[in-house]
Amino acid sequence: MTAGGTRQLQYRVAMREAMREALLADERVFLMGEDVGAYGGCFAVSLGLFEEFGPERIRDTPLSELAFVGAGIGAALGGMRPIVEIMTVNFSLLALDQILNNAATLSHMSGGQFAIPLVIRIPTGGGRQLAAQHSHSLEGWYAHIPGLRVLAPATVEDARGMLAPALADPNPVLIFEHVLLYNVEEEVPLEPATVDIASAAIRRGGRDVSLITYGGSLPLVLEAAAELATAGIDAEVIDLRVLRPLDERTVLESVTRTHRAVVVDEGWRSGSLSAEISARIMERAFFDLDAPVQRICSVEVPVPYAQQLEEAARPRASEVVRVARALVEGRPVDG
Repeated sequence: MTAGGTRQLQYRVAMREAMREALLADERVFLMGEDVGAYGGCFAVSLGLFEEFGPERIRDTPLSELAFVGAGIGAALGGMRPIVEIMTVNFSLLALDQILNNAATLSHMSGGQFAIPLVIRIPTGGGRQLAAQHSHSLEGWYAHIPGLRVLAPATVEDARGMLAPALADPNPVLIFEHVLLYNVEEEVPLEPATVDIASAAIRRGGRDVSLITYGGSLPLVLEAAAELATAGIDAEVIDLRVLRPLDERTVLESVTRTHRAVVVDEGWRSGSLSAEISARIMERAFFDLDAPVQRICSVEVPVPYAQQLEEAARPRASEVVRVARALVEGRPVDG
């Protein structure tokens, strides 16, 4: 803790504190998932909660994502406020039937008679040598689905502040937590900030090029923006943070100011969230552009295990710098 009403806080601890506060504030809230109890969570996010709240409210589940996500939906229909943790985004595909065909649709199919106040927390992304079955970035798939709100907190403050409004939402909310962010520490206010779960955030103002990203790619984009500044290029950094519904207005206003855009997305290029953002810019801000929209995505291979190959497959700050400089200087990006 430091003077001025701030303190250093780690991302995983911020998530833990947010869950603890929710559990204390509302007896309907409970956490369920694989190893969230006595073990403290695969990424230690729920460490200590089992000892404080007991097995009724911190529930270890069998290894069946389809079953325990379905149980979470049922609990939400029954008036509870479940937080469901899925161990990794790849495993969420085992629960896709429940998420798409039940959680996302029941309110619509019932004419609004049923609410599904369910929060699903999902670690995502690569960079920790966990191999292909644990390292992909599939949040763009879920951002495709009407009926869901999809969040990707990239800062400690957002990790701390997004859970409460997510639990208050009558519709299902998916929170994607990039695995490389769990160890990140940042200075945050002593009192948790109220976080907007509807809007993107401008993390750095600029006039020359818009760098648009989210989640685990934000740190490397901010690093790239700092390097671009040493070359006299003023990059604006947009953190989408809400992947569905997209805050199109903030993105378009930024592009209108800078006249250039680079979208950085750890997902694969084909059919990606970056493709959707690029299309919206071209549809709504084409005549404000001085250069074609560029995208930097993961190489279209299963994420490699070997460290050097994994690093080569994921977006890198150096690539963001190269592409942004080419746009601003009017050079061919591949030149």
